[in-house]
Amino acid sequence: MTEKLLELCAVSKSFGPVQVLREVDFTVRAGEVIALVGDNGAGKSTTVKCIAGIHPVDSGVIRFRGERVHLNDPRAASRLGIEVVYQDLALADNLDIVQNMFLGRERGSSWRLDEASMEEAARRTLASLSVRTVTAVRTPVSALSGGQRQTVAIAKSVLWDSQVVLLDEPTAALGVAQTKQVLELVRRLAHQGRGVVLISHNLSDVFEVADRIAVLFLGRLVAEVKTRDVTQSQVVELITSGRSGGMGLPTMATDVA
Repeated sequence: MTEKLLELCAVSKSFGPVQVLREVDFTVRAGEVIALVGDNGAGKSTTVKCIAGIHPVDSGVIRFRGERVHLNDPRAASRLGIEVVYQDLALADNLDIVQNMFLGRERGSSWRLDEASMEEAARRTLASLSVRTVTAVRTPVSALSGGQRQTVAIAKSVLWDSQVVLLDEPTAALGVAQTKQVLELVRRLAHQGRGVVLISHNLSDVFEVADRIAVLFLGRLVAEVKTRDVTQSQVVELITSGRSGGMGLPTMATDVA
């Protein structure tokens, strides 16, 4: 059993009278990819934002490496080594790859940036991930393909010694070849010992790279299963009904790994 990096224990979150998360238990382990799936409105985005420190939880406990933590803002999450790559990637088209990777965390003084150090760090990070699709780190982001942009956004999260990386729909709107490159990169993140959370509607991608699958249904985590133990049809049934009669899965989350 691999080390537990991040744990959500009975986490609940409401917005006014609407309860979005209901006592969610969720675990991210080192060296594994766990897919978080569910229909629209199931609570995936809220779960991610609670982990990222954007939304404080109403109740429950969040632990990082076994210690209880309070993620009151995104900086608190970043300091622990939790990085999120959102679907919009948050990249600036008018800046090059190096500038984007260090945006808001530039090296140097207030009057002179350490361009050489940042450029070398960007190259080293991309090389550590065996990235071959991005060769010139001074290329403007506006000149990159969708897959290259996703690669830069993921590399940016790795640059800051992240231990847990959350990827929100990383293959959305990508072609077949670009999707393959991004999924290979996702596996490399896990092979380096990071805990990776993949949020995706594409079950083909999920079954290709995920070690475990966690299913949200109407704010509850109804199942957490090893990918090899289920079929896509059973996961679809869990997403749409909160249960799979063929598997006899429980309606509340269990730790089966």
